[in-house]
Amino acid sequence: MKSSIFSLPRLLITLATLLLAGRAAALGEPAFITDSPGENAVRIVEGESAASLYRDTNADSAIAIALDNLQRDIRRVTGEKPRLVTDAQNLGKQAIIVGEIGTSPLIDRLIAQGKIDASEIKGQWEGYLIRAVSNPLDGVEQALVVAGNDRRGTAYGLYTISEQIGVSPWYWWADVPVEKSENLFAKADTRITDRPAVKYRGIFLNDEAPALTGWVQEKFGDYNHEFYEHVFELLMRLKANYLWPAMWNNAFNDDDPQNMVRAHAYGIVMGTSHHEPMMRADKEWNRHGEGDWDYATNPQNLYDFWREGAERNRPYGSIYTLGMRGQEDTPMSEEQNIDLLETIVDDQREILKDVFDDRDITQVPQVWALYKEVQGYYEDGMRVPDDVTLLWADDNWGNIRRLPTPDERDRSGGAGVYYHFDYVGGPRSYRWMNVTPIAKIWEQMNLAYRYDARRIWIVNVGDLKPQEFPTEFFLRMAWDPADWPKERLEEFGQLWAEREFGPEHAAEIENLVTGYSRHNGRRKPELMGPDTYSQLHYREADRISAELIDMTEKAEAIYRELDDDYRDAFFQLVQHPVEATRTVSELYNATAKNRLYAQQGRAQADDYAQRARALFEADAALADRYHRINGGKWNHFMDQTHIGYTHWNNPPRNTMPVTYDYQPHDAADMGVAVEGSAKFWPASGDLALPQFSPYGPQDHYIDVFNRGNAPFDFSAAPSADWIRVSKTEGAVEVGERLQVSIDWKTAPVGRSEGSIKIEGTGWGGANIAIDAFQPDRNTRENIHGFVEADGHIAIEAANFSRSGKADSGTGWEEIEQHGRTQSSISVFPVGDRRYEKITDAPWVEYDLYLFSEGPIRIEGIFAPSLDFAPDRGLRYAVSIDGGEPQVIDILQDDSKSAWAEAVRNGVRRADSEHTIEKAGPHKLRIYALDPGITLQKLIVDTGGLRQSYLGPPQSRHIAR
Repeated sequence: MKSSIFSLPRLLITLATLLLAGRAAALGEPAFITDSPGENAVRIVEGESAASLYRDTNADSAIAIALDNLQRDIRRVTGEKPRLVTDAQNLGKQAIIVGEIGTSPLIDRLIAQGKIDASEIKGQWEGYLIRAVSNPLDGVEQALVVAGNDRRGTAYGLYTISEQIGVSPWYWWADVPVEKSENLFAKADTRITDRPAVKYRGIFLNDEAPALTGWVQEKFGDYNHEFYEHVFELLMRLKANYLWPAMWNNAFNDDDPQNMVRAHAYGIVMGTSHHEPMMRADKEWNRHGEGDWDYATNPQNLYDFWREGAERNRPYGSIYTLGMRGQEDTPMSEEQNIDLLETIVDDQREILKDVFDDRDITQVPQVWALYKEVQGYYEDGMRVPDDVTLLWADDNWGNIRRLPTPDERDRSGGAGVYYHFDYVGGPRSYRWMNVTPIAKIWEQMNLAYRYDARRIWIVNVGDLKPQEFPTEFFLRMAWDPADWPKERLEEFGQLWAEREFGPEHAAEIENLVTGYSRHNGRRKPELMGPDTYSQLHYREADRISAELIDMTEKAEAIYRELDDDYRDAFFQLVQHPVEATRTVSELYNATAKNRLYAQQGRAQADDYAQRARALFEADAALADRYHRINGGKWNHFMDQTHIGYTHWNNPPRNTMPVTYDYQPHDAADMGVAVEGSAKFWPASGDLALPQFSPYGPQDHYIDVFNRGNAPFDFSAAPSADWIRVSKTEGAVEVGERLQVSIDWKTAPVGRSEGSIKIEGTGWGGANIAIDAFQPDRNTRENIHGFVEADGHIAIEAANFSRSGKADSGTGWEEIEQHGRTQSSISVFPVGDRRYEKITDAPWVEYDLYLFSEGPIRIEGIFAPSLDFAPDRGLRYAVSIDGGEPQVIDILQDDSKSAWAEAVRNGVRRADSEHTIEKAGPHKLRIYALDPGITLQKLIVDTGGLRQSYLGPPQSRHIAR
């Protein structure tokens, strides 16, 4: 929602241009602060001379606090402390002049004299102007003028300057060093105007014990104003304005009467969570309430309790939660009672009318949170007055349950979204680590914005740390979604990394943060287990392991190269989450190998048990290291248990997975296992490698292993010259992995069978069956598209061969970084239209080459989105070679168990069955029939698809 002197479209502002433009890489802002003076530049600090900072004597507290913080920030950067001035006659030659339009006589005079033009922000909620002005007043040569439409807008202008001079919003919360400089100048042509797109933007501190609570109690004694002032300042620096405070065992107003006073002073609008009505915390009823929390049996005591809340908060900025749920965030009753809830809302509105008798009730901000079963009340006909904001919720797993219909978008109170980065509940709590990629946030909140849910965006951030990165993205997107289209998600990460750690490693750091959060988005750590990634098929577990090890090595290398001042911040924001994510994943990988190898009787099984125990200890050591950084500043963060879940709630302590103790005997004893199977020789003589094809993986492995402690010699003899083995003989102490491949130049055309004989100890040896398929030359020369191999074709959705738009102009587009593997595609621009005539719908098409004939199955892997519009599903259609399309609703099974499976896996799967009459080239077309459907991957199963978590890697593609 901003405009500036920069004429390039915002989509074209690249990282490089921002780096060249000024000293700081502010997120989403053209840089206007520089170290070098230019003609008529405002000299904020030059040498030992600093511009004066002006505000009116009666300036609002939010403005005064922000200006005090700017004064401190300038000193942090330069060592010079500017003067704070309230007398315009005493400004000096260089100044920063701050004021709120309509309350600041000096700002109003500058507007009246034409020195500044604030017409773009006048009347705009939280709008601000930053303008460099020459000779604004007698005796003042240059000034940087910050004018706001209201108190928060003015403060946001000041915090924008703080960030631009080199002070990260996370300077305190993540120990990010300030960027030092002896000189600071504001460019002479600086003119920035800005205002938010979403009116109320905030966070919910929730599920806060043991980590946040343990830390707060150690550092502050309690959830008092000394703690909360750090939260308020962070929110204002992030241009947020709304907070739901910690409430598990706390009551914001009751714990410290100064909490509300200081929140208002900073500029923060306070609320209470979705189940705490009328600015009363849940725990306040335990402390002060009389009788049952039941409006049917105890209405007067509850009425009086709520009235006290409204009266107490009357002087302060607040949004009043209406309605009622049971205590401790439970349903109000086993049965739906709409009449009772309507009575409750009516009485709460009556209280507000009485308490705010000097204003129109429609001007008192109110919200009805349609969380869990409460949405059912609405869907069954309950309504609240139009001026009450409807706060739609996600499913606690980042998938929005409902958004406004066209008719609902006309409500004066508007709509909002309550989102989650953290959750306690089924199918399993997730509270330890950032598990939400920003591409996922973008995909869902873009829907919210396009469907006019723009009044409130609030996100459950748990303990706040370690959710720094997604929290900032959520709030930056709330400020202006136009700043961060899907095409700029990678750039957001790079700009964030460059602001925190400098430009040298920005691209690498973005890759690391995106990488670890994407891995956790595939499967949350609390849901991980030894069986998550396949040890047998598509080398899945080993591919994931290699990916995480590579990230860890890169993070450690950057840490070593950074200056000491940056290491604490880097460890918190990047290295710890990368290493902790890898450690837990590798713990389960080692456990899985231990169990598999013990079942196969491998001598090395116990090595993996020991490795699993070492990784379990490494996880604890990482938490301990976190607790010791910066002199123990963040002790107790990372106290949340995350290993050893058996049901929805966390175990009381991290619990080591069960490992098998296999004790090999003292003789030489050969065992043989092959890729793709848990069976082993000598227990089974039926061993075969996956089928070989020129278009699939070019090697598969055979493991020759020792079941005892004494070494032995082995030999490997292929039955044909076209079968190649990486090693045909050798000695085995623990194990040898043999790579098997095919010489396609000498391999027969068609399907060929062969074998490899492995001999060592034992009688007869193991015969490994080899199956290879090579099409004839004419076929090979005409193959194009994605090619079948090993009984399947796997395709990343964004790699379509061609696409077609609907008559409305909508079409499939890629959302980079979204999804479990490469990316996703969805239909843009987002709208309401659903297509009943399939051929009118936007489509993508994929060229395939199939060697199989007969029945096939096409599996679509989709984002686990929900039917956010009433009486509508999420439908797509699939067609082969222009045949009759099959229509599939990915939400046809709307059972709780299907939902739980989808959120556990981070995807929904949908199948269709088809018949291929003739081998050869084919075209697969996918139509989008409903808005919001988001496709990640397609798998064509011709009969050979094997179980794995992510599905096979993308098949080989041959251009025509």
